Amino acid sequence: MIEIRRATEADIPACAAVASDWIDQTDWMPRSHSLEDLEGHIRSAFPDREIWVIGQPAQAYMSVDPEAGHIGALYCRERGQGWGKAFLDKAKEGRDSLSLNTHMPNDAAQRFYAREGFVETGRRMPVPPELVMEICMEWKR
Repeated sequence: MIEIRRATEADIPACAAVASDWIDQTDWMPRSHSLEDLEGHIRSAFPDREIWVIGQPAQAYMSVDPEAGHIGALYCRERGQGWGKAFLDKAKEGRDSLSLNTHMPNDAAQRFYAREGFVETGRRMPVPPELVMEICMEWKR
């Protein structure tokens, strides 16, 4: 069984490291934020987001805007462990819909989200320095 827990402020550095390592391992993702910047972004969003983690220290995390029902981040240090599905199941609890954006070159993520019931609703170019086109997706109960 996968144990998901609510993140504490002490988890923020590990969450930032998971995202930073993903950037380093993804050849099409430009490095536009340092590890310190990523940590600062997570720290500033922390009071307003539901942030969930797997592992101690965190090996995966998901950030959800509870007001908008939007998944702003879902990063896993390892694929194929069932962590992403566990996170989405957690995010769907008590909600009738969710939205998220995934990067256009990330075919594996798009296939995963489609298997979980998300459909493409549009495409957008994020504001620089993020320069990778995103696919907007939505799930409805």
